[in-house]
Amino acid sequence: MALQQLSAPTCAPSPVPSRGVQHLKRRLRKRFTVLSDDLLQHREVSGLAVGISAYIQSLPTGADVSIKALSRRFTEGEVRIAAALRELETHGYLARTRERLPSGRVVTRTVSYNIPLAMMEDGPEPEPEPEPELTPEPELTPEPELIPEPELAPRPDLVPAPAPPPEEPAPDPQAAELLSSLRRYDPRLLLSRRDIRRLAPAVTTWLERDVEPDAVRRTLTACLPAEPIRHPAALLAHRLAEMLPPPLPAAPPPAPRPDPLQNCDACDRAFRAPEPGRCPECGEPEPPEVLTRLLA
Repeated sequence: MALQQLSAPTCAPSPVPSRGVQHLKRRLRKRFTVLSDDLLQHREVSGLAVGISAYIQSLPTGADVSIKALSRRFTEGEVRIAAALRELETHGYLARTRERLPSGRVVTRTVSYNIPLAMMEDGPEPEPEPEPELTPEPELTPEPELIPEPELAPRPDLVPAPAPPPEEPAPDPQAAELLSSLRRYDPRLLLSRRDIRRLAPAVTTWLERDVEPDAVRRTLTACLPAEPIRHPAALLAHRLAEMLPPPLPAAPPPAPRPDPLQNCDACDRAFRAPEPGRCPECGEPEPPEVLTRLLA
């Protein structure tokens, strides 16, 4: 029995690779840098060194490529950046020489190569790459020019005068005197006029809560740190805010005072009454009309 022949055609190869990287490239016309595969695929140069070399190649001539300048651009520290620069020097992608200027200052000259220096010295001088052809942009129809209307200059007599800056209220004299006297107790608590103006309202709040000035002064100068005080105003502002005492409760009403002592007009004994007169035992005197009727 003969074998069955398959007549179905084989599948055509797919234009998209089944694995690996795919490239989607767009031709750049500005802001691009040409790099050599010798550097990008070098097996003995670290990724950090490749990235620094590519970054240096993208900079204009005369740019600062010191270790400190590169450390501000990359997240790695100065030690790793210095090691990466030594890698580029070892493999011929960078050259650094120190020169002394006529003024006596020593500077570092840095030269960056896009191919190893050995290949540049042994091989022929590379031909310059042709500049990419630029597609001319379509001409745009110019829009009609608009003639601006003439602006009328404002009359000097109609321009309002600028308002004067608001004057800062003067601080409470008692609070200002208390703050300025703190330097007598500790020279580190020397305050400027601006600091006194800013802290005086907080001191006034303490005084309005019936705190004596000496008590406020002791609170601000007690238990100061031993090390130098760099910001005395900030330290005092923190203490005035965090150690502010609560307001005093309302004072109780005064107790009623007893009536003063009086001498009785009849028996001359002492008794308490708001006004002089007779004591309760003697009673009030009879009116004259009653006495006249009794004597009649």
